[in-house]
Amino acid sequence: MKEAFIDVRAWRQFVAVAEELHFGRAALRLHMTQPPLTQAIAQMERSLGVVLFDRTRRRVALTPAGEALLPDVRDFLERAQALPARARAAAAGEVGRVRLGFVSTIGFERLPEWVRDFRVLCPQVALELVEATGDVQRELFARGELDAGLMLHSPGFAPPGLARLVVAQEPLVLALPERHALAGAPRLDLARVLAEPLVIFPRRIVPSLHDAIFALYHAAGRVPVVAQEAIQMQTIVNLVWGGLGVAWVPESVTQFRREGVVYRAADAFGAAPARAPARAAKAAAAPPLPVCETSLVWPAELNNPALARFTDFVRERSAAG
Repeated sequence: MKEAFIDVRAWRQFVAVAEELHFGRAALRLHMTQPPLTQAIAQMERSLGVVLFDRTRRRVALTPAGEALLPDVRDFLERAQALPARARAAAAGEVGRVRLGFVSTIGFERLPEWVRDFRVLCPQVALELVEATGDVQRELFARGELDAGLMLHSPGFAPPGLARLVVAQEPLVLALPERHALAGAPRLDLARVLAEPLVIFPRRIVPSLHDAIFALYHAAGRVPVVAQEAIQMQTIVNLVWGGLGVAWVPESVTQFRREGVVYRAADAFGAAPARAPARAAKAAAAPPLPVCETSLVWPAELNNPALARFTDFVRERSAAG
């Protein structure tokens, strides 16, 4: 059986008659004459195959079917009236959905603040958060299942084919067990550090940063001894605690406090004490440690107004520091 199509005007006529329970008053309210209104209601009933009003010479009353229908029709008309404003809001990026991938390092501080503040600014934009490493995010982009992503990489090595905005740059720091002989040293000997077993993420996760860390070892004439690979930074730190080795992690990871693990920054690899001979001090100076960037990336052909609103928001927040 073919479903009847009833237009919005007819439903407004039904509500007017249902509320007035008088065809004459309903017609005045609708700025029309009574005969066309009576015909329109009769046509609606024929189309639905349902009697909505009991009519006598003295009174008009809703049938049980009409009474059951009235709340739903009121709700429908209210939502229909809101559609133009909602369409304009969607076009302005004030309504919609953004599927956002993110790496764990950005989730320690910046991302929670951004999500909180963006929800205040655009409460009708749904931010769907997907924690995923860079390789997984690239797959999701390829399948059209991600609108934007926050990815970790070496400076200038964001994935090709995506627009990007650098939102953070930070140095790598060394994570090592608290009980390790080097943990309490006032100054770290890079050669000794590079001789330690290494806990690191697989290359496929962040190729550019993985290569930068290996380049540090190769520049010192060493080959990294990889003791264990792990995907998540928290897992890497936990493996360091377990004594499997040391790890180079972004500085933001230091906010993940793991009892039994200490973090040493680049300044721990400073020159030898001032009283040492100049030649020794020069030899002891450590090369610059790798740094990493986090970028917001999204498809170059941006056709999601809500995403455009979010990227503008992140750009403003990043510029403000």
